[in-house]
Amino acid sequence: MRTDLFDFELPPESIALRPASPRDAARMLVVHPDGVLRDQGIADLPHWLEPGDQIVVNDTRVIAAQLKGRRIGRETEPKIEATLIKRLDGSRWQALVKPAKKLAEGDTVRFGNEGRVCLLGHLDAQVEAKGPEGEVTLSFSFHGPSLDQAISDVGITPLPPYIASKRTPDDQDASDYQTMFAANEGAVAAPTAGLHFTPALEAALKNRGVELHRLTLHVGAGTFLPVKVEETSEHRMHAEWGCITAATASALNAARAKGGRIVAIGTTSLRLLESATTPDGTVQPFAGETSIFITPGDRFRAVDILLTNFHLPRSTLFMLVSAFSGLETMQRAYAHAIKDGYRFYSYGDACLLFRAHEPHGDVDL
Repeated sequence: MRTDLFDFELPPESIALRPASPRDAARMLVVHPDGVLRDQGIADLPHWLEPGDQIVVNDTRVIAAQLKGRRIGRETEPKIEATLIKRLDGSRWQALVKPAKKLAEGDTVRFGNEGRVCLLGHLDAQVEAKGPEGEVTLSFSFHGPSLDQAISDVGITPLPPYIASKRTPDDQDASDYQTMFAANEGAVAAPTAGLHFTPALEAALKNRGVELHRLTLHVGAGTFLPVKVEETSEHRMHAEWGCITAATASALNAARAKGGRIVAIGTTSLRLLESATTPDGTVQPFAGETSIFITPGDRFRAVDILLTNFHLPRSTLFMLVSAFSGLETMQRAYAHAIKDGYRFYSYGDACLLFRAHEPHGDVDL
């Protein structure tokens, strides 16, 4: 499909720069498969689900993946910024750097800021290889847990560019940009639909008879990258590592056999579930990388309902929700959201999407 079909105009003031407080005070646009829209709130989520439904959240934890430093060892020492995007082994990371033209293979970059203690006071990395679009392989001077601690000491939370370009990231973002489920470190972007959850919302879902399960997908920086090609078939997705345990897969399959629906909290949960599900709809245990790219025409095998934020124009995520609910339906939903003042992107509001012909809970509107 042509990627320009997924373009739309978003006023700059629609971009949320801070999350709602409390988190479950955010708005939620309910999008029926027939195109009917309902203005609700995140706190209303339990009323749209049925006893026996199974919520699946992503428990990845965002690391302090943005590093600032300078090239050393040559006559000039230009400033270098790096965003870690994929761990390769105990001491090496793939990263996006700028300005990449200032670095060559064999160069050393020294990361660290004055006043912040990191072991010896700084963190060095050698440029092992250079790739396209600013990608480099960095080989760090520390290994394993020592490297993890060093990155935590010198790094900062890698806010999406549409927020970081409008204000300076601060200490509040270190907590705001983590979900309440965050446990397994490795993401460089938050699974933002999970940001809306609070203990009170989790308790309300439990009281409704809705069960909650966890999976892990370490979200990569590819979520920040726009789709630049003209046809969706030409776009290359970055691979991300994920895990679904045998216990979780078994519980989801048992619940579906009894008529329960799978509710993915965020596109990351959906993408991993669809990667792990067989053509007959059986969720399998999974541990590995996925680069699944979902566009209109693809068949969903696992997920029945999706809670997700509002996404960027011409993005792989807007393509995904258009595949789930229909392009025309999502175009109409987004036009309504913009007109009605919904807040967009990572810190913004959410929409609840149902696959076609799904029941919609006990709400009487």
